Amino acid sequence: MSELEDVSHHIHDRISSLQRLLDLSVAELPQNKMKKLGQELFALERLLEEFEQCVDQQKEQLKHLKELEESSQKYLGDVQHMKDNIPAHMPRRKVPANGSEPLNQKEAADVQPAQLENVKKTNKSVIREMEFITLPEFESIPQYMKGRVSYDQLNAAVQNINTAVKAKYKILHQSVKTLNNHARKLRQRFKDQENKDTKGQYFVVEDDIREFAQIKVDKRFQGILNMLRHCQRLRELRGGGLTRYMLL
Repeated sequence: MSELEDVSHHIHDRISSLQRLLDLSVAELPQNKMKKLGQELFALERLLEEFEQCVDQQKEQLKHLKELEESSQKYLGDVQHMKDNIPAHMPRRKVPANGSEPLNQKEAADVQPAQLENVKKTNKSVIREMEFITLPEFESIPQYMKGRVSYDQLNAAVQNINTAVKAKYKILHQSVKTLNNHARKLRQRFKDQENKDTKGQYFVVEDDIREFAQIKVDKRFQGILNMLRHCQRLRELRGGGLTRYMLL
């Protein structure tokens, strides 16, 4: 804007100068004065052309800035929408159970036995969860298997299974003395369902899902379990009249 103002002031000064020359032209002017008047008019014409070009450039810049502003507002709105609608089932990066980075060979050699014991205790208290299904994995499921189940519904089922797993193993990790009568009965049931194939594994049965997730384990849910097997999130382990759904 300062550049336009400078040009405007300069043109105004030149016009004032020409006005004085024209006022004097009422009387007869020498040839050299008339020549100077013509030069001034020519210079003023060039200045006006430059002024128009400058105004056009400013208009183009203003138009471009308005387009940038509109585009920025649109992107800002999109980002805010994504921020406000982050799915609860966003896939998470796999990390070790103790939440730290893996040790290299040299670091592992320096870990003292007492430290290893603390790590074992920490790992025991961490409850494993099933990872949510990613969109590419969902799209890889055959249509006959998916039926009308949506992506969000499938991950809602994953959340329900995780709820049951966490509730079950929270009881198992607690001391028997701290449990009430109902929890003690559940704990004994969990122990009775274990066998040599479930050692060190996390699993639930249909009763666990009904008990802790408060949902029906019906034909539709069985179809969802089939999809989770297809995506290698769990496998079935049958025996003793039970079907155990073991996390992979």
